[in-house]
Amino acid sequence: MTNSIFEQFEIFRIVPIHPFGNLDISITNSTIFMAIAVGIFYLLYKINIANGKLIPERWQSVLELTYEFIHNMVKDTIGKEGAAYFPLIFTLFVFIGIMNLVGIIPYTFTPTAHIAVTFGLSLTIFLAVTFIGLVRHKADFFSMFLPAGSPIALAPFLIIIEFISHGIKAISLGVRLAANLTAGHLLFAILSGFTWKLLIAGSYFSLISIFPFLIILFITGLEIAVAVIQVYVFCILTSIYINDSIHLH
Repeated sequence: MTNSIFEQFEIFRIVPIHPFGNLDISITNSTIFMAIAVGIFYLLYKINIANGKLIPERWQSVLELTYEFIHNMVKDTIGKEGAAYFPLIFTLFVFIGIMNLVGIIPYTFTPTAHIAVTFGLSLTIFLAVTFIGLVRHKADFFSMFLPAGSPIALAPFLIIIEFISHGIKAISLGVRLAANLTAGHLLFAILSGFTWKLLIAGSYFSLISIFPFLIILFITGLEIAVAVIQVYVFCILTSIYINDSIHLH
């Protein structure tokens, strides 16, 4: 029986835990791969701190470049006040980036391809930036829903549009990440299955399988690029949302 291309997205319980009736806090494959991402994050930076050298080696250079890249992005997007939010953005970048890249390895699992995970992240960020705006500006925070200089007659419509636009942030941030990763994984699975069928068919079909195999190599490189680009988009949008709450843009 041929496995479904959607099988790679299946979440299954590894350690069932039901402490209070219907409350399900079981350890799943998604839980494990998120824990793996945290473990890799910790080990890489623990090793870097312990073995840091004045003249950095290859891996230390990668870590320092990543740190500097995110720092400059946050500074350019939020300004001087962005320093307080840099640890959050940097942690999001590395954590999501590791999950994206590990998920490309065959027979692994990609938590960020699930809307439940990405929506949880985006909703948390949405609530956090809204809270920041309310605490910082109090009632003035609601002025962001009515652009300056807007005609009074259009005010009700503009407020509704701006309010919906603000609320969409809680959805779009997570949907964008999950949708792009899911699409890439499905394309990879379809091409891999097609290539395998040609290869085992024998005769001249085996020779033809070289072409889709080359496409798979290209798709793999594209998947790596998408994994990095999407985490960058996620983090820069988070920075923009924070900036909007701070400066009421």
